[in-house]
Amino acid sequence: MVAELRPEEVAERLARSPKGVLLLDVREPFERATAVIEPSLHIPMGEVEARLAEIPKDRDVIVYCHGGFRSAMVAGYLESQGYRSVANLAGGIDAWSVEVDPKVPRYS
Repeated sequence: MVAELRPEEVAERLARSPKGVLLLDVREPFERATAVIEPSLHIPMGEVEARLAEIPKDRDVIVYCHGGFRSAMVAGYLESQGYRSVANLAGGIDAWSVEVDPKVPRYS
């Protein structure tokens, strides 16, 4: 089962070890044009399988989308592919905007 991390937990991990954590944004390009958490690697959900080599296995990978559903699916897929340290950003970028960084625009 994929670990779920609250936005505050993700922010703490990023502050503690910025090079040890990779944020993986699996939203569509139009969503990323509206709001983004930086730094992050952008690979839309439908491209993850083909671009798996771009996602390092030696870092903690925290996957996010808008609300947490797509990212949970991708995180589960990554675990099935041998990634050991994978988590889902609970509530996605929407929760991040509310709980961590209100400068990140919210959208529906």
